[in-house]
Amino acid sequence: MSRSIRKGPWVDPNLIKKVSRMKQGDHTVIKTWSRDSEIAPEMVGFTFGIHNGKDFIEVTVGEDMIGHRFGEFSPTRKFIKHGGKMQRELEKPAAPAAAPAAKK
Repeated sequence: MSRSIRKGPWVDPNLIKKVSRMKQGDHTVIKTWSRDSEIAPEMVGFTFGIHNGKDFIEVTVGEDMIGHRFGEFSPTRKFIKHGGKMQRELEKPAAPAAAPAAKK
């Protein structure tokens, strides 16, 4: 559910403070745990370290990201692969083909 237009976008006040202290073009990473904050126009060009529960994922904000939330750019789950018989059959032909290329 989206936020009311009357209320406007929500941005963490501490995050706004950090951005206002930085100079445009500064490549320092701004760490944030506020995944629910919306990206404001003042944040364009800065690099943010967005916490995903384990570590910080660095994201450089562009103009096309305005209005989205930080959490959209830092996934919290990592897909490994599905196992099973079919997956082993698919991987088997790929392994011998890669071996001769490594010997060269």
